[in-house]
Amino acid sequence: MQITGTFIDEISHDIPHQNWGEKEWEQDFIYMKAIGIDTVIMIRSGYRKFITYPSEYLIKNYSCYKPSIDLLELFLSLADKYEMKFYFGLYDSGIFWDTGNLQAEIDANRYVVDEVWTKYGHHKSFSGWYVSTEISRKTKGSIQAFKTLGMQCKDISNGLPTLISPYIDGRKAVMAHTSGLSKADAISVKEHEEEWGEIFEGISGAIDAVAFQDGHVDYHELPAFFEVNKKLADKFGLQCWTNVESFDRDMPIKFLPIKFDKMRLKLEAAAAAGYDKAITFEFSHFMSPQSAYLQAGHLYNRYHEYRKTLLK
Repeated sequence: MQITGTFIDEISHDIPHQNWGEKEWEQDFIYMKAIGIDTVIMIRSGYRKFITYPSEYLIKNYSCYKPSIDLLELFLSLADKYEMKFYFGLYDSGIFWDTGNLQAEIDANRYVVDEVWTKYGHHKSFSGWYVSTEISRKTKGSIQAFKTLGMQCKDISNGLPTLISPYIDGRKAVMAHTSGLSKADAISVKEHEEEWGEIFEGISGAIDAVAFQDGHVDYHELPAFFEVNKKLADKFGLQCWTNVESFDRDMPIKFLPIKFDKMRLKLEAAAAAGYDKAITFEFSHFMSPQSAYLQAGHLYNRYHEYRKTLLK
């Protein structure tokens, strides 16, 4: 299974910022294109007070800082140029993480979606929406939030597809700011199936694709969870993608580029389950030859070699 999409994490809060300008970003699109990436997904258009485009609404109502460059315009223009699909990631106010209140994200994004579509919707590469709220379980209000935001995005854009990328509440689902690498109270496959069956039923029609993050369970557990994810997605009419994490959750340093064989195991598990598409979090930090991490360029080379064997 080939990686054909990547998130772009420009508003990063737990990995180092690379301080790229237009030249570096265009070079990254060239590197992406060379290994078959056809889809880029802005993981969020803003987080708390830092934003990717000069949003009049967010600057006025959330006291956000005006960015020095309109990255949204840059990314869309580069996606236009290199014939990639671009998914716009919604704004994350941080209120949900502080309070557990998803209504706050609905309230903020109903204006952001309108603003962005009016200003940027003309780009030919604008191909979909990423509802950026990340959940792992049947979080209170999540079904309504995904349904409300998903339908708003689809309604304003004449039905462009919507994507979510939740995570499995497995053994490695620990917070990035903690020192631990694992926890004891991991979800079972049966519990996962029951909870996500209810969520998928509730969001069907509003969300078109689901890309579960693949790094929160052990490698030998992936086939069972992947089988359930694909079965549920097929049942409720969603595309089943995999978000193959290109960083390593097994290392005490958070976060470094992943060992290639670990990535290969995850891609092969997704292929065996019949997944529809593989995307990664994320190319620029963990796979790009110009990443701040030297190992990322080596991962790019190993993946490039592996991809050639798939194309034979």
